[in-house]
Amino acid sequence: MLAGGLAILALVLALLTAALLRRPALPPAASDTGDPERGSGLWLWTLGLAFPLVTLAALTVYGLQIGERLLPREDPDLVTVTAEARQWAWTFGYPDAPDLATDGVLHIPAGRPVDVRITSRDVVHSFWVPRLAGKLDALPGHVNVLRIEAPSPGIYAGQTAEFNGAGYREHVFTVQAHDPAAWARFLQEGPP
Repeated sequence: MLAGGLAILALVLALLTAALLRRPALPPAASDTGDPERGSGLWLWTLGLAFPLVTLAALTVYGLQIGERLLPREDPDLVTVTAEARQWAWTFGYPDAPDLATDGVLHIPAGRPVDVRITSRDVVHSFWVPRLAGKLDALPGHVNVLRIEAPSPGIYAGQTAEFNGAGYREHVFTVQAHDPAAWARFLQEGPP
């Protein structure tokens, strides 16, 4: 989507530069019956209207496909975790290992869809892992579900994106995605 947006921006800037550097048109000669504005209509319809519409339509289709993949729905590989916010920390639970909970680090399997059941103990917070999914609010007394999926093992930064009092900027957490063997070991033994 960024590449498509940059392509449109580059085209608009190129057209703007061409328009600014263009020499003023000479008045048509008496014998010239052609329309001097006729050529500009081609630019307007093709590059001014058709190109952005086609590009934005393609980006919309792409965005809808990506969004569809992240919708919470039944999946045999689905893993569910819980995320409870409080000022200014996150606690994560793992229904597959009921006695296991972690503070500040969410452990997930890589390459598998994960539904994060998000809630709050006190005020409105916002769960956000920019590289994995969009933001979703954590509301007291309500559970919101966000589908995330880490493409590969690694560490991903997460944070709250909702002002919830002094200290909210330090309200951060980490998502650690594990390969299948490490994920099984984590569920058995807990964090190292």
